[in-house]
Amino acid sequence: MGGSFQRIGAVVLRHVYLFRSSWLRILDSIYWPAVQMVMWGFLTQFLAGQTSYVAQAAGVLLSGLLLWEVLIRGNLSLSIAFLEEMWSRNLGHLFVSPLRPIEMAAGIVTVSLLRTLMGMIPVSLLAWAFFGYSIYDLGLPLVAFFLILQMFGWAVGLSMSGMIMRMGLSAETFAWAGIFILLPISGVYYPVSALPQWLQYVAWCVPTAYVFEGMRGILTTQIVRWDLLAAAFGLSALYLALGFRIFLMFFARARRDGTLLQTGE
Repeated sequence: MGGSFQRIGAVVLRHVYLFRSSWLRILDSIYWPAVQMVMWGFLTQFLAGQTSYVAQAAGVLLSGLLLWEVLIRGNLSLSIAFLEEMWSRNLGHLFVSPLRPIEMAAGIVTVSLLRTLMGMIPVSLLAWAFFGYSIYDLGLPLVAFFLILQMFGWAVGLSMSGMIMRMGLSAETFAWAGIFILLPISGVYYPVSALPQWLQYVAWCVPTAYVFEGMRGILTTQIVRWDLLAAAFGLSALYLALGFRIFLMFFARARRDGTLLQTGE
């Protein structure tokens, strides 16, 4: 176990050195969430005087945006950490070392968490400074929301990274766009009940729907739906285990077929 943690730490340290050598990588973690927050913040201010729902549930749009960005940052930060190795043609160097695939996966998950925190903490403070809204008012459930969304983002990121490792950089687009297919059914800016009945069944199969329904419940009724949080955590844990399994499966296929070092198009 000691050696395993050392190898995971080595993967994390490699990316920490990348952060230190390029401030643009840190800026990238903050830039897009900040732009989105400012845009939706001004829209929220406009709608506050126009729509009774928004007036009663101050911060619904900003909360939805910030939590959605937690999911996006978790997914993209993991994918970027893996793509850094693909772009630099470094996979061969890593896997001739004692590093195991599961340790590689755990390392990029840790890097993803660090990048998400680096991006979202400043943005949440900007939301407070610009619009007087603090997402930390959600209280203890915010920790659960963050963890659930990160786990699900990692699950998607691991699956996409495994596919890129197997298919090559021609599949890189899926690392950037794959997560957005869930936006319409996640209930980020509207309740799941607004969806057609058949699509609601699909929505309840992903943990994001439970998270955003729980968020709106806190903001509108000040009631914490622990049942929704429990369901979301269970689904995220299931998907995360599946994501690790898919990553390892694609690694085994790439190694068996001799494509592990063929990281081009």
